[in-house]
Amino acid sequence: MTAIRLPRRVPLRLPRRVPLRTAVCLLPLALVAVAAVRHREVLAEGFGHLATARPAWLLAAAGATCLTWVAAALTRQGAVVERLPARRLLATQFAAGAANHLLPGGLGASAVNLRFMTVCGLPLARSSAALALYLLAEGVGRVGLLAALLLAFPGALRLGPLLPAGVAGPLLLATCAAAVGVAAALLCVRRLRAAVGSFLRTALGEARSVHRRPARALALWGGSFAFPALQASVLVAVGRALGLGVPPWHMAVAYLAATVAVALIPTPGGVGSVEAALIVALVAAGGPAAVATAVVLAFRILTVWLPLLPGALTLGVLVRLKVI
Repeated sequence: MTAIRLPRRVPLRLPRRVPLRTAVCLLPLALVAVAAVRHREVLAEGFGHLATARPAWLLAAAGATCLTWVAAALTRQGAVVERLPARRLLATQFAAGAANHLLPGGLGASAVNLRFMTVCGLPLARSSAALALYLLAEGVGRVGLLAALLLAFPGALRLGPLLPAGVAGPLLLATCAAAVGVAAALLCVRRLRAAVGSFLRTALGEARSVHRRPARALALWGGSFAFPALQASVLVAVGRALGLGVPPWHMAVAYLAATVAVALIPTPGGVGSVEAALIVALVAAGGPAAVATAVVLAFRILTVWLPLLPGALTLGVLVRLKVI
């Protein structure tokens, strides 16, 4: 009896999977493209205003923008005792700026820097504590600089227009409710209370270690005050470039007040909320509405949109090289 030959099975070829690291590298570029398409009208108008600006002031604004990444790197180094690799740290801040404008609430920059510190060998608990110390120092620097300028120039800005009518009461009520909810959760959930207590002990220990070294403390607090000061100086330079008739110190106060006012609004990089608050703040400082709008659009083009694509490319390269 002859054996029946079955047809030979042809192995199924599954499509090759895209490596996870490659996908992560390409994701920032895709997000940049989506953001650019969504805000194409704003981009076109902003570039139009930049074309009519005075080049010398624009060059000064671009230089101050670059220095903000140096200030951020300085503050990040000051938040840890160990010496971080300087070049990679600076490149990470540039990439973190792009990530921060693609994810809400500052999550992008925090995730990039947390990953960078853990790759550099810092334990996750200490990296998280350093991140919290950085955020605290940056907030203190911004609010402290605003308070100092308001004391020096008390008539620079009316803060009332930054908050819509009737929003102060609900905002205060929501803040109190959130505080009560957090306190209740800490009292009722033992594991959460233990985790928070452990984190606070680690954070306080890290803060004490940093402040025992004068060089680290100077980097932490010097960078935390320099960062918002440089950001404000970018707005001042753009205002001068477009002929905004507001004194420089008043523009700086307007910028700091606007960014503090929108700090709790979870939009990617403050896109939308920062623009609106800045326009209101500049008008409240005495600027014409049309010119203030042009200044804010040009300012955001210079500080957000122009660095966004190279920042996303840098982020992809750092992921590819396993720096983050």
